[in-house]
Amino acid sequence: MKKTILVFTLLIVALYTLFRISKYTWLVGGTSMEFIITAIALVFFVVGIYINKKSLYKSRNISREIDHQKIKALEITTREYEVLQAISEGLSNREIAEKLFLSESTIKTHVSNLLVKLDAKRRTQAVQIAKDHNIL
Repeated sequence: MKKTILVFTLLIVALYTLFRISKYTWLVGGTSMEFIITAIALVFFVVGIYINKKSLYKSRNISREIDHQKIKALEITTREYEVLQAISEGLSNREIAEKLFLSESTIKTHVSNLLVKLDAKRRTQAVQIAKDHNIL
């Protein structure tokens, strides 16, 4: 956490310095406004790529195996597990019903059972609990 704060602090200081230098060179008349805007855009582009690589690809490298014993211990059925996976994909009850060829009321029942078994109040909380238990 301290490293992240330090990196962002240095980034802010560097950008501030770049803006001040750009303002100075523009006022003196040494460079055109287009060149200054291009340089600032390039800096933001490089920073964006750096942040993307650090934040997005870090979580993908973590490989977790599904804890099938925990699924059995929570007494989650195969169909409920399929519904849970669909919920984690962000699908609505209607979309899950179409995907699994079930009625929407059946999906609602499965979702209710999952909420009880995972001791969750909302679908998003159920997904988070399932990830914490290495079920998803």
